[in-house]
Amino acid sequence: MTDGVAIVGIGMHRFGRTKGVSGRAQAVHAAREALRDAGLSFSDMQFGFGGSHSAGDADTLVSELGLTGLPFINVANGCATGGSALISADAAIRSGQHELGIVIGFDKHPRGAFNVDPAEHGIGSWYGETGMMVTTQFFGMKIQRYLHDHDIGSDVLALIAEKAFRNGALNPNAWRRDRLTAAEIAAATMISHPLTQYMYCSPGEGAVALVLCRADQARRYSDEPVFLKGAAFRSRRYGSFEVYAPWIAAERAESPTVQASQAAFEAAGIAPSEVDVAQIQDTESGAELMHMAETGLCEHGEQEHLIKAGDNEIEGRLPINTDGGCIANGEPVGASGLRQIYENALQLRGDAGAHQVPSRPHVGFTHVYGAPGISACTVLTR
Repeated sequence: MTDGVAIVGIGMHRFGRTKGVSGRAQAVHAAREALRDAGLSFSDMQFGFGGSHSAGDADTLVSELGLTGLPFINVANGCATGGSALISADAAIRSGQHELGIVIGFDKHPRGAFNVDPAEHGIGSWYGETGMMVTTQFFGMKIQRYLHDHDIGSDVLALIAEKAFRNGALNPNAWRRDRLTAAEIAAATMISHPLTQYMYCSPGEGAVALVLCRADQARRYSDEPVFLKGAAFRSRRYGSFEVYAPWIAAERAESPTVQASQAAFEAAGIAPSEVDVAQIQDTESGAELMHMAETGLCEHGEQEHLIKAGDNEIEGRLPINTDGGCIANGEPVGASGLRQIYENALQLRGDAGAHQVPSRPHVGFTHVYGAPGISACTVLTR
């Protein structure tokens, strides 16, 4: 068993729409950037984990990267595909099976909303016929209940999206780089009350790759390694109301985010109060609001004050989604969780440029959530 895992190389293909460039080509670009960042070649890799939802099998990337015979395992886990690939790599290194490897997440989704078959999730066709497979409706209903239960005004939803676009404008890898005011966002087309068009993210394209190694070998490859102190994945419990849940129990249970974040912090030996920068799932504005509390970064009902006080801004006490999050970057499913890791690595290394958190953070946290009620979290340090 090893004492830890480090990230020594990061690479990314910008998110958004890249006409004429396949998802696989974007993944190869990200992988080569990560290898270059670590001063390594693909032949040095002892293993690979990776996945996408719509752009092909990750293991076939070896055709471009190198036919070296390494074990490359495809990972498919919805929006948590990237996080699951990272957790798999973490386990492979901590177990002592391997010392050095690569993780790749990528996607290239067609335009429009995700088209999902209820049968793939063990649900009858009636669920799709009611419109509930369109996740905009689910998120609209869930945030309505949350705002009511915790006495939070709906105006904070526009403020969250405004921050996302403001941060995205500073990020050269973001898709949406035009600033929008809270007033413009609130006045946009209503999609599912109280969420308007610009409060949602969109399916898109992009790729991220990470090179990982044993922590005690990290400085062979990087002067600024980032250490993966804790990583955890959880699925939903009985009674939690999650994406594609066909019913709700009489007694409510906590979201998988609660268990995943608690496990990640416990593994790291770090408290939520010690986090300096966080990237959390913002499929839409309401998701960021709810996940702030579910991850332990604040108390339920406290978010409205924190947001209006500017605490979640890049210069604030607890910067959240400093790269613009999913709202500004879009969501290529296979890459979203790894984008969060990439951003936190930049922040901890002091390399985030215009969207760098002042005073160079020491502890970073990531959280990704997806259907059908799954959550992956990490704690990173420098």
